[in-house]
Amino acid sequence: MKILMVLTSHDQLGDTGKKTGFWLEEFAAPYYVFKDAGAEITLASPKGGQPPLDPGSDTEDAQTEATTRFKSDKDAQAALANTRVLSSVSADGFDAIFYPGGHGPLWDLAEDDDSKALIEAFAGSDRPVGAVCHAPAVFRRTMGTDDKPLVSGKTVTGFTNTEEEAVGLTDVVPFLVEDMLKANGGIYRKGDDWASFVVVDGKLVTGQNPASSEEAARKLLSLL
Repeated sequence: MKILMVLTSHDQLGDTGKKTGFWLEEFAAPYYVFKDAGAEITLASPKGGQPPLDPGSDTEDAQTEATTRFKSDKDAQAALANTRVLSSVSADGFDAIFYPGGHGPLWDLAEDDDSKALIEAFAGSDRPVGAVCHAPAVFRRTMGTDDKPLVSGKTVTGFTNTEEEAVGLTDVVPFLVEDMLKANGGIYRKGDDWASFVVVDGKLVTGQNPASSEEAARKLLSLL
């Protein structure tokens, strides 16, 4: 199995002067689900190299078994520090694609033509596509083979408006994931705020929040 994981390169939280990036748990939990299943993992990001880590995901209270494992895993750290430039990556040869969240994707991956083309290639060839928390932002511009938004008519989830409100960033983010998925014709579903909630529709896997990361990865794996 070959799985492509795509991370954000964006590190600015709007014009707040604060930093953002990818959320550590949302990378580490799926990474180890895939790795422990024997998958060959390729990491990519729009700018390549080390993706920015959201400092909020590196606090003591945000740590999980997977993040702790990552912090003592030199090989995983080296792989993350050397992500491939997204524009150099082809969908050929990969069995699935997965997007960890964090607020960063709202600014870069949501508008990235290379990401859009990759997702459309995976979906168009009936290969699994996964995204968790804020990463369903990547479906903002992606289209299905029917020339409708990829999520149109599909059951999906993603970071809820109430979760965004709880972290105080409703007026900072360029758009709300829940509202965008609905506007694109998605049949939006959600569980309790901050609890694991994952939706699978065909080969499309979406998770609601950081707690959903591991379950989303396992559901994607089950499609393979």
